[in-house]
Amino acid sequence: MANRHTIILMQTSPNRATRTFMDYGSISQAMDGICALYERKLKEINPAMRDITYDVGDLYNFIDGLADMSALVYDHSIQAYLPYDRQWIKQRTFHHLKKLAH
Repeated sequence: MANRHTIILMQTSPNRATRTFMDYGSISQAMDGICALYERKLKEINPAMRDITYDVGDLYNFIDGLADMSALVYDHSIQAYLPYDRQWIKQRTFHHLKKLAH
């Protein structure tokens, strides 16, 4: 699964104008990007706090709170992108964070 080009598609609100994407060289980098996005949001909400902590449940709530989020991951064997849903993203972020903790 390493080094598989990953595109995260997201829409932050019901307004279609909030649709955007983030482009990463691997699934791991994409999961880092999602965590960084959430951390930036936390810093926006709590500008006076120096150290911000969160648990995986908070991250899941953030992901679930978006109007839409999905991933496209390049599969070299079929030379095409495979789509993955929000649930898959949550599972991958959990495994990614778990790996970082050890």
